[in-house]
Amino acid sequence: MMNENQKHWSKVEYLHETVQNPNIHIKGNTSYYSHAWSGTFEESVVRYLYGDSYSLSQWEPAWPIDQLYIGSHVCFAAEVVIIMGGNNTHRTDWFSLYPFVETIIESYQPKGDTIIKDGAWIGMRAMIMPGVTIGEGAIIASGAVVTKDVAPYTLVAGNPAKPIKTRFDENTTTRLLQLNLYDWEEAKFNALQPYLTANNIDLLEEQSQLFDQTNQPSK
Repeated sequence: MMNENQKHWSKVEYLHETVQNPNIHIKGNTSYYSHAWSGTFEESVVRYLYGDSYSLSQWEPAWPIDQLYIGSHVCFAAEVVIIMGGNNTHRTDWFSLYPFVETIIESYQPKGDTIIKDGAWIGMRAMIMPGVTIGEGAIIASGAVVTKDVAPYTLVAGNPAKPIKTRFDENTTTRLLQLNLYDWEEAKFNALQPYLTANNIDLLEEQSQLFDQTNQPSK
Protein backbone atom coordinates (compact mmCIF):
# COMPACT_ATOMS: atom_id res chain seq x y z
CA MET A 1 0.00 0.00 0.00
CA MET A 2 1.53 3.30 -1.10
CA ASN A 3 1.65 6.33 1.15
CA GLU A 4 0.33 9.69 -0.01
CA ASN A 5 3.83 11.09 -0.62
CA GLN A 6 4.83 8.46 -3.19
CA LYS A 7 4.53 9.57 -6.80
CA HIS A 8 2.59 7.38 -9.21
CA TRP A 9 1.59 7.58 -12.87
CA SER A 10 -2.08 7.80 -11.89
CA LYS A 11 -4.21 8.76 -8.93
CA VAL A 12 -4.64 5.95 -6.44
CA GLU A 13 -7.92 6.23 -4.56
CA TYR A 14 -8.22 3.86 -1.62
CA LEU A 15 -11.87 2.94 -1.47
CA HIS A 16 -12.18 2.63 2.30
CA GLU A 17 -11.18 6.30 2.55
CA THR A 18 -13.63 7.71 0.01
CA VAL A 19 -16.71 5.53 -0.42
CA GLN A 20 -19.74 6.86 1.44
CA ASN A 21 -22.58 4.80 -0.04
CA PRO A 22 -23.86 2.40 2.67
CA ASN A 23 -24.75 -0.13 -0.03
CA ILE A 24 -21.09 -0.52 -1.01
CA HIS A 25 -19.18 -2.79 1.37
CA ILE A 26 -15.37 -2.60 1.34
CA LYS A 27 -13.25 -5.27 3.00
CA GLY A 28 -10.06 -3.98 4.59
CA ASN A 29 -8.05 -0.94 3.55
CA THR A 30 -6.15 -2.00 0.42
CA SER A 31 -8.60 -2.02 -2.52
CA TYR A 32 -8.15 0.94 -4.83
CA TYR A 33 -9.31 2.76 -7.96
CA SER A 34 -6.48 3.87 -10.26
CA HIS A 35 -7.44 6.91 -12.33
CA ALA A 36 -6.41 10.43 -13.27
CA TRP A 37 -8.80 11.55 -16.03
CA SER A 38 -12.17 10.57 -14.57
CA GLY A 39 -14.15 11.20 -11.41
CA THR A 40 -13.93 9.27 -8.18
CA PHE A 41 -14.99 5.65 -7.74
CA GLU A 42 -18.49 6.61 -6.63
CA GLU A 43 -18.83 9.38 -9.20
CA SER A 44 -17.80 7.44 -12.30
CA VAL A 45 -17.59 3.70 -11.61
CA VAL A 46 -20.69 2.59 -9.69
CA ARG A 47 -23.91 3.28 -11.60
CA TYR A 48 -27.56 2.95 -10.56
CA LEU A 49 -26.88 2.05 -6.93
CA TYR A 50 -29.16 3.88 -4.54
CA GLY A 51 -27.33 5.56 -1.68
CA ASP A 52 -25.01 8.01 -3.45
CA SER A 53 -25.48 11.76 -3.29
CA TYR A 54 -27.30 11.91 -6.63
CA SER A 55 -29.85 9.17 -6.03
CA LEU A 56 -30.59 10.31 -2.48
CA SER A 57 -31.66 13.70 -3.80
CA GLN A 58 -33.63 12.40 -6.79
CA TRP A 59 -35.73 9.38 -5.87
CA GLU A 60 -36.73 6.82 -3.28
CA PRO A 61 -36.64 3.14 -4.30
CA ALA A 62 -39.70 1.00 -3.77
CA TRP A 63 -37.80 -2.28 -3.72
CA PRO A 64 -34.86 -3.90 -1.86
CA ILE A 65 -31.44 -2.64 -2.97
CA ASP A 66 -28.90 -5.08 -4.38
CA GLN A 67 -25.58 -4.65 -2.56
CA LEU A 68 -22.03 -4.26 -3.89
CA TYR A 69 -19.32 -6.19 -2.03
CA ILE A 70 -15.64 -5.56 -2.74
CA GLY A 71 -12.93 -7.72 -1.20
CA SER A 72 -9.45 -6.72 -0.12
CA HIS A 73 -6.54 -6.06 -2.49
CA VAL A 74 -8.90 -5.47 -5.44
CA CYS A 75 -7.41 -3.32 -8.22
CA PHE A 76 -9.74 -1.20 -10.38
CA ALA A 77 -8.27 0.42 -13.48
CA ALA A 78 -9.50 3.71 -14.91
CA GLU A 79 -13.03 4.05 -16.31
CA VAL A 80 -14.35 0.71 -15.09
CA VAL A 81 -18.15 0.67 -14.87
CA ILE A 82 -20.13 -1.42 -12.39
CA ILE A 83 -23.82 -1.52 -13.31
CA MET A 84 -26.24 -2.04 -10.45
CA GLY A 85 -30.01 -1.55 -10.23
CA GLY A 86 -31.19 -5.01 -11.28
CA ASN A 87 -32.86 -4.91 -14.69
CA ASN A 88 -33.14 -1.10 -14.52
CA THR A 89 -36.93 -1.49 -14.88
CA HIS A 90 -36.75 -2.97 -18.38
CA ARG A 91 -38.72 -6.24 -18.49
CA THR A 92 -37.53 -8.42 -21.35
CA ASP A 93 -40.43 -10.82 -20.81
CA TRP A 94 -42.97 -8.04 -21.51
CA PHE A 95 -43.92 -6.89 -25.00
CA SER A 96 -42.79 -3.36 -24.20
CA LEU A 97 -39.44 -2.67 -22.53
CA TYR A 98 -40.49 0.86 -21.65
CA PRO A 99 -40.61 1.68 -17.90
CA PHE A 100 -44.12 3.14 -17.71
CA VAL A 101 -44.82 5.00 -14.48
CA GLU A 102 -48.06 3.07 -13.99
CA THR A 103 -46.21 -0.26 -13.77
CA ILE A 104 -42.79 0.89 -12.56
CA ILE A 105 -42.90 -1.31 -9.45
CA GLU A 106 -43.76 -4.43 -11.41
CA SER A 107 -41.18 -3.64 -14.08
CA TYR A 108 -38.26 -3.83 -11.66
CA GLN A 109 -36.51 -7.18 -11.20
CA PRO A 110 -33.50 -7.56 -8.90
CA LYS A 111 -30.35 -9.30 -10.12
CA GLY A 112 -28.86 -10.04 -6.72
CA ASP A 113 -25.73 -8.69 -5.07
CA THR A 114 -22.58 -8.00 -7.08
CA ILE A 115 -19.51 -9.51 -5.43
CA ILE A 116 -15.90 -8.84 -6.35
CA LYS A 117 -13.71 -11.11 -4.28
CA ASP A 118 -10.23 -10.58 -2.87
CA GLY A 119 -7.27 -9.95 -5.12
CA ALA A 120 -9.20 -9.44 -8.36
CA TRP A 121 -7.93 -7.04 -11.06
CA ILE A 122 -10.51 -5.19 -13.15
CA GLY A 123 -9.01 -3.78 -16.36
CA MET A 124 -9.57 -0.36 -17.93
CA ARG A 125 -13.07 0.29 -19.27
CA ALA A 126 -14.33 -3.13 -18.29
CA MET A 127 -18.04 -3.28 -17.50
CA ILE A 128 -19.51 -5.50 -14.80
CA MET A 129 -23.21 -6.22 -15.20
CA PRO A 130 -25.57 -6.65 -12.23
CA GLY A 131 -25.59 -9.69 -9.99
CA VAL A 132 -22.29 -11.35 -10.94
CA THR A 133 -19.57 -12.74 -8.71
CA ILE A 134 -15.93 -12.30 -9.67
CA GLY A 135 -13.77 -14.88 -7.99
CA GLU A 136 -10.62 -14.45 -5.95
CA GLY A 137 -7.61 -13.45 -8.01
CA ALA A 138 -9.56 -13.20 -11.26
CA ILE A 139 -8.54 -10.82 -14.05
CA ILE A 140 -11.10 -8.93 -16.13
CA ALA A 141 -9.43 -7.76 -19.34
CA SER A 142 -9.71 -4.17 -20.55
CA GLY A 143 -13.01 -3.54 -22.30
CA ALA A 144 -14.57 -6.83 -21.21
CA VAL A 145 -18.30 -6.96 -20.48
CA VAL A 146 -18.90 -9.38 -17.61
CA THR A 147 -22.38 -10.93 -17.71
CA LYS A 148 -21.70 -14.17 -15.82
CA ASP A 149 -19.77 -15.27 -12.75
CA VAL A 150 -15.99 -15.50 -13.15
CA ALA A 151 -14.11 -18.40 -11.57
CA PRO A 152 -11.20 -17.73 -9.19
CA TYR A 153 -7.79 -17.06 -10.75
CA THR A 154 -9.27 -16.95 -14.26
CA LEU A 155 -8.69 -14.36 -16.99
CA VAL A 156 -11.78 -13.37 -18.98
CA ALA A 157 -12.03 -11.06 -21.99
CA GLY A 158 -14.45 -9.96 -24.69
CA ASN A 159 -18.13 -9.03 -25.00
CA PRO A 160 -19.64 -11.00 -23.44
CA ALA A 161 -16.59 -11.91 -21.36
CA LYS A 162 -15.41 -15.50 -21.73
CA PRO A 163 -12.58 -17.43 -20.05
CA ILE A 164 -9.30 -17.09 -21.91
CA LYS A 165 -7.03 -18.95 -19.53
CA THR A 166 -6.49 -19.80 -15.89
CA ARG A 167 -3.63 -18.16 -14.06
CA PHE A 168 -2.48 -21.41 -12.47
CA ASP A 169 -3.17 -25.13 -12.78
CA GLU A 170 -6.19 -26.54 -10.95
CA ASN A 171 -4.15 -28.00 -8.11
CA THR A 172 -2.39 -24.71 -7.39
CA THR A 173 -5.65 -22.76 -7.52
CA THR A 174 -7.29 -25.16 -5.06
CA ARG A 175 -4.38 -24.84 -2.67
CA LEU A 176 -4.39 -21.05 -2.94
CA LEU A 177 -8.08 -20.90 -2.09
CA GLN A 178 -7.55 -23.21 0.87
CA LEU A 179 -4.90 -20.88 2.27
CA ASN A 180 -7.45 -18.05 2.64
CA LEU A 181 -4.66 -15.56 1.99
CA TYR A 182 -6.81 -12.49 2.27
CA ASP A 183 -8.20 -13.45 5.66
CA TRP A 184 -4.77 -13.67 7.24
CA GLU A 185 -3.98 -11.25 10.02
CA GLU A 186 -1.99 -8.25 8.85
CA ALA A 187 1.22 -9.39 10.55
CA LYS A 188 1.19 -12.72 8.74
CA PHE A 189 0.28 -11.19 5.39
CA ASN A 190 3.11 -8.67 5.64
CA ALA A 191 5.63 -11.24 6.81
CA LEU A 192 4.82 -13.61 3.95
CA GLN A 193 4.58 -10.94 1.25
CA PRO A 194 7.86 -12.10 -0.39
CA TYR A 195 6.23 -15.51 -0.95
CA LEU A 196 3.00 -13.93 -2.23
CA THR A 197 4.93 -12.00 -4.86
CA ALA A 198 6.26 -15.26 -6.29
CA ASN A 199 4.75 -18.47 -7.66
CA ASN A 200 6.05 -21.35 -5.53
CA ILE A 201 2.94 -22.81 -3.87
CA ASP A 202 4.93 -25.40 -1.90
CA LEU A 203 7.09 -22.71 -0.34
CA LEU A 204 4.09 -20.48 0.38
CA GLU A 205 2.30 -23.31 2.20
CA GLU A 206 5.47 -24.17 4.10
CA GLN A 207 6.01 -20.59 5.22
CA SER A 208 2.36 -20.23 6.19
CA GLN A 209 2.56 -23.29 8.42
CA LEU A 210 5.86 -22.12 9.89
CA PHE A 211 4.44 -18.71 10.71
CA ASP A 212 1.43 -20.26 12.42
CA GLN A 213 3.61 -22.62 14.44
CA THR A 214 6.00 -19.93 15.60
CA ASN A 215 3.32 -17.39 16.39
CA GLN A 216 0.95 -19.50 18.45
CA PRO A 217 -0.24 -17.68 21.55
CA SER A 218 1.53 -18.89 24.69
CA LYS A 219 -0.57 -20.91 27.09
